[in-house]
Amino acid sequence: MEIKEPVILVVDDDKDIVGAIAKLLEMEGYKVIKAYDGLEALEKLTENSIQLILIDVMMPKLDGLSTMMKIRATENIPILVLSAKSEDTDKVLGLSMGADDYITKPYNPMELVARVRSNLRRYMQLGAIDTANKTDIIEIGGLELDTQAKSLKVDGEPVKLTATELKILELLMKNAGRIFSAEEIYSKVWNEDAYAVENTVMVHIRHIREKIEINPREPKYLKVVWGIGYKIEKI
Repeated sequence: MEIKEPVILVVDDDKDIVGAIAKLLEMEGYKVIKAYDGLEALEKLTENSIQLILIDVMMPKLDGLSTMMKIRATENIPILVLSAKSEDTDKVLGLSMGADDYITKPYNPMELVARVRSNLRRYMQLGAIDTANKTDIIEIGGLELDTQAKSLKVDGEPVKLTATELKILELLMKNAGRIFSAEEIYSKVWNEDAYAVENTVMVHIRHIREKIEINPREPKYLKVVWGIGYKIEKI
């Protein structure tokens, strides 16, 4: 069931930016909780039920990337990184450390709202059951994905994935053997048109592989078909 009023945690040491984003999101019907550094963000997260986090990179006390790593140890909720840095290397670094998406400052208000909506929809609908087309458990070899519980076991051991990683893996496992291009994966998982998304998808694929493969360099399940895309091998 979709939450009526999703709660979003906005974290930035610039109070004007936090205030502007909060006002924008509240106009869209979201409830906003504010924090002004990483430590305060962690406190707010333990005190409230939060469905998405928007977090700046450069902050006092505890920076955004370090905060995100701490959150990822226990939570799979969507995290969108806000940063003035727009280079691909910075974007990949943020994604590598657990971000679901990356928004550069100055941000386009309509784009920010669209990305928040897209990530929330993916997170809240993850594991929703369409009885005509879905089963709760998908098993391939030693992989066991429970689409309702939003959980994965590898050889019987639980493995933590983010909401985005779970959605990508669900797409590939439900279509085992089929090759998906990076653009296809992005459009199906992010529910957005795909433009120059190879790096974004590649980082998430690498994360999934590191978590499900005994030897990520010689993967058993998640294969790259060079020049074409990605697939889960039928086993």
